[in-house]
Amino acid sequence: MNAVTRPRRELASESGAGTVLAVSLLGALVLVTGVALFAVAVLAAQQGVQNAADSAALAAADTLSGRSVGYPCENAARAARLNDASVTACSSDNLIATVAVVRDWASLRLTAEARAGPPGSP
Repeated sequence: MNAVTRPRRELASESGAGTVLAVSLLGALVLVTGVALFAVAVLAAQQGVQNAADSAALAAADTLSGRSVGYPCENAARAARLNDASVTACSSDNLIATVAVVRDWASLRLTAEARAGPPGSP
C-alpha cells in the first residue's frame, strides 16, 4: 500500500505564546485586585460616614434628653465635623433625633442617616 505523503507545512512559531498568556493573566489579576481594593476602600469610607451619622444623632439625642447643654443640631454638626462629615438634615421628635450626614470621598458623595433616642423608643 502506497501512502500518499503530503508536504509538511511550516507552522508559525508558537514560541513565546506562554509568555503572552502569563502576562495577560497577570494583567487581569492586577486589574481585579485593583477593583477589589477600591471596593473595600469605598465600604470602609461608607462605614466611617455611618459612624459619623451615629455619633451626630447620639450628640443630638443627648442634648434633647438634657445630658448635654446647647442645641441638638449644633451638637450634631460638631460631632459630624469631628468625623469629617457635614450634617445635611437634622430633626427631632420628642427625645428622638434623626440626623443625615454627607462626606465627599474620592469624587464620590457618601451619605448616611441615623436615629437616636432613649432606650425602647421606636
